[in-house]
Amino acid sequence: MSVSRRQALISGGAAVAAAMTGGMAMAGTLKGDKPLVFGHRGAPAHRPEHTRGSYLKAIEDGADYIEPDLVATKDGVLVVRHENNIADTTDVAGHPKFAGRKTAKTIDGRSVTGWFTEDFTLAELKTLRAIERLGDVRPESKGYDGQYDVLTFAEVIDLVADEAAKRGRMIGLVPEIKHSTYFASIGLSMEDRFLSVLARHDYARRAPVEIQSFEVANLKYLRGKIGRAPNVKLMQLFDEFQMKPGDVGAAGGTTRYADMATPKGLAQVATYADVAAPWSRSVMPLDVAGNLGPATSFVDDAHKAGLLVRLYTFRPENRFLPLDYRSAGGESVRNEAGSVAEIRRYLALGIDGFFTDDPALGRRAVDGD
Repeated sequence: MSVSRRQALISGGAAVAAAMTGGMAMAGTLKGDKPLVFGHRGAPAHRPEHTRGSYLKAIEDGADYIEPDLVATKDGVLVVRHENNIADTTDVAGHPKFAGRKTAKTIDGRSVTGWFTEDFTLAELKTLRAIERLGDVRPESKGYDGQYDVLTFAEVIDLVADEAAKRGRMIGLVPEIKHSTYFASIGLSMEDRFLSVLARHDYARRAPVEIQSFEVANLKYLRGKIGRAPNVKLMQLFDEFQMKPGDVGAAGGTTRYADMATPKGLAQVATYADVAAPWSRSVMPLDVAGNLGPATSFVDDAHKAGLLVRLYTFRPENRFLPLDYRSAGGESVRNEAGSVAEIRRYLALGIDGFFTDDPALGRRAVDGD
């Protein structure tokens, strides 16, 4: 692609962005509210994901909510990692005493090799340090390798409560329960542990909380346990549409996310969840050339079912952007203008919120700065 064409494309994105400022950006949301910015794993474009530094950066940069993904330790403590395999996000490989714990497992139907949280006590995990997953793309974040430990869910709630008090604003929590069926199969059921942590924290009883899962049965279970608490919403995540939820697959079921994404399927989701959260490319797919194509009817269909819509995940590097939103310099280049323009293209659909690795850019996209 020529530089002049890139410039034209970015200018086109900027024109879309300009049209999305003020009231127009919020016209299509379910309740007319301003779209929310969710700090995906904190602010991993700048700090290693799920660390104290990442969450503090997300809050500083204006995230409305921060996201702790939850997995269990051997002794049943909920810790904050994107998956139970910690090979890519900690320095565990550099600890000779843990070399023998490297193993292969089947998680949600997929064969995975590494080190797993359920094979470590919390005390052992606390000896590890977080590292940047995408070191070749995010040198700023990689510069913080080794500086942060693995947080518990309880520690994240305390951190957010402290920051909310300091800043005089409520900061939401959007925890995701990971691998629910798998953890239940090894005697480490997540949901009651999760509810117990929430119940022990006054802040979690007052702050907005949106509980995510790619599975279905655990959200239905949680709905039965918590009812319709005014500060709590349940978020049904949608993986790639040809896939099945982990619990459905484990039970031999046939329902795929594509079935759940139909008007009939979304009406069923609305019986137990408040929010539908698909991958952004499922809502506005790329065309054969890699450019952002026309939108599907997902947002409108979900809104008609009474569901809020959150999208995941916006990232600011060229590698993750549609071809027509990229800038010069290669895949690893940080492209703020392209990222903001892409987000605003999705905001035009009336989405109610989105996850981003860079909350400062998400804030800019929503606020029009």
